[in-house]
Order: sequence, then C-alpha cells, then structure tokens
Amino acid sequence: MKLSQFKYKLPDELIALYPTKHRDESRLLVLHRKTGEIEHRTFNDILEYYNDQDVFVFNDTRVFPARLYGTKDNSEAKIEVFLLRELNHDLRMWDVLVDPARKIRVGNKLYFGENNLLVAEVIDNTTSRGRTVRFLYDGSYEEFRRTLYELGETPLPRFIKRDVEPEDETRYQTIFAKNEGAVVAPTAGLHFSRELLKRLEILGIDFAYVTLHAGLCNYREIDVEDLTKHKVDSEQMLVNQDAVGIINHAKDNNRKVCAVGTTVMRALETCACTNGTIKPYDGWTSKFIFPPYDFGVADSMIANFHLPYSPLLMLTCAFGGYDQVMGAYQKAVQEGYRFGIYGDAMLII
Repeated sequence: MKLSQFKYKLPDELIALYPTKHRDESRLLVLHRKTGEIEHRTFNDILEYYNDQDVFVFNDTRVFPARLYGTKDNSEAKIEVFLLRELNHDLRMWDVLVDPARKIRVGNKLYFGENNLLVAEVIDNTTSRGRTVRFLYDGSYEEFRRTLYELGETPLPRFIKRDVEPEDETRYQTIFAKNEGAVVAPTAGLHFSRELLKRLEILGIDFAYVTLHAGLCNYREIDVEDLTKHKVDSEQMLVNQDAVGIINHAKDNNRKVCAVGTTVMRALETCACTNGTIKPYDGWTSKFIFPPYDFGVADSMIANFHLPYSPLLMLTCAFGGYDQVMGAYQKAVQEGYRFGIYGDAMLII
C-alpha cells in the first residue's frame, strides 16, 4: 500500500492533551471485523467481550524520563538531548538525539542542571540528529542514574502541544510497567486501572506480559510513498517462557487472545510460529506491519486512535481491515472521539 492511503482529516481539537480523570473511563469504539458493525461504549465495558480463560497480553515496558534540557560548552546556547538507549553501562555512554543538531559537534560538552550538575561529552555522530555521548560523573552508577532521571523529563510526543506536567510522570505510564527501557508508552495499556484488572481477574481472564521497549520510530514521519521501502529502527523485546505457556495454552484450547496495543501485536508476530503459537524470544525486532498482512496469534486487539500517516494506524488497518478501520476512524471523528496517546480506544474483535 501507499503512504497517502493513510491520510485522513483530523481536527486539532480532537488530539487529547490530557487523559481522562480515571484510566478506564475513556470512550471505546468496538469494531466487529466480520460484519463491520460499530458500537460506542466506555472502556470498562470491555469485560463484556471476553470470558473465562481468555488471555490479555500486555506490554510491561517502563518509560524513562528521556528528554533533557541544557546548554552547550557552558554557554547560553540552549540544547535538547533525547536519550534513546544506554550503550555502555561502565562508560556511561548513550545513544541520543540532539536539537539543534547543526550546532552540536564531536568534542562539544553539554551541561545539565543547576551548577552544571551533569556533564556529557559528544564523542560520535550517528545520524543527522543522532550522537553518541559519554556522561562525565564521579559518583556511583546508582547516583548517576538517579541524577540523570531527576534532570530528565517525561518524553511526551511533540504533537502534545503543552508543557510536561508532574501528573504526566504517572499517567504516561501503565500501572503494570516493570521493565525500564521505553521512550514511548504502550498507550493502549494506559486505559487499564487496578480496579479493571481485578474485575478481569475475577472473570477468569488470564494475563500474559511481554516486553517491547517502544522507540521513537513509532512517531517518526515516514518519508517514502511505497511502504515496502520503509525501514524502522530496531527495538529490544523479550517474550519469556511464562508468557509463551499462557498464550499457547489459550490457543490450544480455542480461547481468545487479545493484544493490548500495537507493540504487543508486533512482539507476538515477531515470535509467531506457523501453527499460530509463539516461541520464547530475547532480542530485537524491526517488524513493520501494514496491509495486507496475515496475523497468526491474536484474534482481537485494543488500540488508541492514531494520527494520520502513523505506522501504528497502518498496523491497526492491517488487523481490522483497511476499509473498515478507516471508516471507523471517520466515524470517530464525527462522534468527537479523542485521538493520540491520551485519547480514547478502539477494540477490534
């Protein structure tokens, strides 16, 4: 398919700047794949679509405060450093993005915090905006990480056009977040409250957890019309034997498997076997899913409403059917659903 096929008109006022007061009280559009029927519900109504021994698969990645603001060479030149991943624990070396990139060169020193609490040296160029930096810090590694995170800011996407607020530290994080490493939250999981999880548990639903450390490739603009030529960044993922056992047991017994979010769906398809089961996986994935695509593991999916041209929208269309999903999006716009990371949700069954 072509990039231009994933364009739709989204009024700015429908991009949610804040989450709902309670996680599980967002709106829920239910799309039935076989019939095209659409229902308008509330997210905590999701219990009505599942039964005993069905499985929900969650991404338990944890977002870290990846955005830092500082100055260059102890001057007044303001810079932003976006932490992508730690490259070397002992050397405190990180892969980062910098802005403005044209002003930040190898050999520059970057200063953060009051009284230059933290200093980094640029040691390599990686991409047009990418750099490798080494943080210069005399304390222990634990003190260094604590300092780094105290100076960092919750990495809300740029389409959230407001300043980061203290509440974002918890709301841009799932309640089951465990394994740190993401710079993008698995947003479908943000709708689950502790109360809703308990109700699902009482219903007899089984939970499986996978880890996929979502990166900026989820929001990066695609610059090719032919989607077969688009390359995505690799993201680290882990699917352990516990998750494999729960999911495969459900598949063997014809129970429903719900992928909570596009990151979960990509993780499942990365480790899928030809018979619809999955195998353990510990490594990296650069899987890019767009229509047409045959899914082998999950038979339902929860997703937020994604922005035009988004690779997340493309995966959603691949699962729900291009015409049906794009039609549902048009209906969601008409009905005033909230879009983006803090927006409402869609259940595709």
